[in-house]
Amino acid sequence: MRNVRSVIGVAMVTVALGSYLALAQAPPAQQPPAQNPMSFFVTSAGSGNGGNLGGLSGADAICTRLATAAGRGNATWRAYLSTQGTGAVNARDRIGRGPWYNARNQMVARDVGDLHGDTLEQARQGNNLGKQTALTEKNTIVNGAGDTPNQHDVLTGSKTDGTAYTDSMDHTCSNWTSNTAGAGSAQVGHSDRNGGGSTSWNSVHASRGCSQENLVSTGGAGLFYCFAAN
Repeated sequence: MRNVRSVIGVAMVTVALGSYLALAQAPPAQQPPAQNPMSFFVTSAGSGNGGNLGGLSGADAICTRLATAAGRGNATWRAYLSTQGTGAVNARDRIGRGPWYNARNQMVARDVGDLHGDTLEQARQGNNLGKQTALTEKNTIVNGAGDTPNQHDVLTGSKTDGTAYTDSMDHTCSNWTSNTAGAGSAQVGHSDRNGGGSTSWNSVHASRGCSQENLVSTGGAGLFYCFAAN
């Protein structure tokens, strides 16, 4: 009987030791990917007043209002817009340092250089903006080329490097205060990077004017990009 008990005891110790060693040698549990808060979006709506966004401050306020409704009001939001003339502002200088993530936790750009392709390597690789990633704050895709209605024209007033225009033409609807038909225009990019003979997300062509109807007829809805600057 004692021999039987000894055998059972040794077996139990062996099993316990084996289990311990198996746990000790097992690979660590895989951690879920980090969830980064949304720090970039295309506005789901513009001002409804054409190129008149209330200036840069008004555009920033729209970004903040939409982000707050989406649960991301705890950030400093800036519209990706340039202005012209005295005190001109470059869109690229307004948006912080990055990285920026959309509403699906997808990185759209690592930093300002990555976003604009500042170096040859960054230009070769390109940022991650396109129809499937340039999402609204509601986590929805913006209608693009081939969709009805096409709304891929995104207001920027900027050149491809994110800087302001320095010529005498109006590329910013009077620094985002005008909704006049046929007077001035807004430089736009394509959120889906398709159509217009260019794949630029921030500078493809000018709108036909600054009224809401002008923006819609060109292929847009007065939408613009918003970035969390902090």
